[in-house]
Amino acid sequence: MGSKEGARKTSCSQTDPMADDRNSKRPKTISRSSVEDSTNDARVISLEYDIHSLRSENARLRQQLQWFEGHHDVLPVVVPTPTRTVDISRLDTSLVTHVVTFLGTSLELLNVALTCKAFGWQQPASGLDWSIADEVARRVVHSWRNDIEGVRIKLPQYVRSTTTWLSILHESEHPLKFRTLLGNGIEYHNGRRTLVRGISNDIAGTAIASNYIMVSGEHYAEFRVTGNRPFLGIVRPMSNLDPDRFSNDNFHFFDRALCEDLLFARSDEWGSGNVHACQYCCEDGDMIWTNWEREDLGWDEWEGMEDCKTGDTVGMRLNLDKGTLTVYKNSRRLGVMKDGLSGSYCWFATVIEVSKVGIRRSGA
Repeated sequence: MGSKEGARKTSCSQTDPMADDRNSKRPKTISRSSVEDSTNDARVISLEYDIHSLRSENARLRQQLQWFEGHHDVLPVVVPTPTRTVDISRLDTSLVTHVVTFLGTSLELLNVALTCKAFGWQQPASGLDWSIADEVARRVVHSWRNDIEGVRIKLPQYVRSTTTWLSILHESEHPLKFRTLLGNGIEYHNGRRTLVRGISNDIAGTAIASNYIMVSGEHYAEFRVTGNRPFLGIVRPMSNLDPDRFSNDNFHFFDRALCEDLLFARSDEWGSGNVHACQYCCEDGDMIWTNWEREDLGWDEWEGMEDCKTGDTVGMRLNLDKGTLTVYKNSRRLGVMKDGLSGSYCWFATVIEVSKVGIRRSGA
């Protein structure tokens, strides 16, 4: 082993004339032009690859457009340069509308409407009396895509005055509001339909979530209370509660003078149950209910009854499968206030003195 290793070392150390000849032929330095040529070749190859990829992507997009809109002529793909603008008028209106339907929320459609005139302005040339964004909003509303299980949401079916389909869609996404105010002792606070306030210490006013009709299942709402005397509860949906008719007087659902009018609005949706209105008194926690026929109206005590002061949140859970109305105070369960419930109901709040009540839907 030692002799072979020594032989290799000796052989390597000897002068090789061929090696000297090769070294003399090897370039000592690489010229700048050579480097630039190599770099340019690499860039050309990279650009050719990018062009091929873009052509493949364009072909794929053409196939997708033909699949979605088989009856439309495929528009040529135009790649705008920084100095050119896209002529949106060339786009087929029905194709744009179809693409925009994949958005569907009022905020997203509003952003589309603000993008340009072609999307946000009326399109009479296309046969529409409203914009593309409004047309998509109309389709979403009529598809009932924003339904809440067990709730019948009453929305406008037509655009009138300043009402737009975008505003109607927004309403369907946030439907729990006090839509109807009865009596002249109540008004919206800061224009918000989720917040009402009493404006008199002598006159009662009532706010009803009349467009949010609970017909089955389980529903939970929270009422934020400011003041000690609001009344909160459920009532039958009625079609004859005209705010103008009751605008100059007291209004609450336990006024005997109103019983006949209220019963006149009875519908099959009420079912066979006899609890037509039921409310909780924040001042002392008592409960009262009526079928608008009973003479012995009076406040009843119930399991877990407790008062509610200003700043508290009253939660109400209506379970139409079990027929119960359960009350919570600041997320703490107080108990079942009323059972034997069936048919359809709306949330309501009545105020008698200067106080405020806010309502919101919750999944708690």
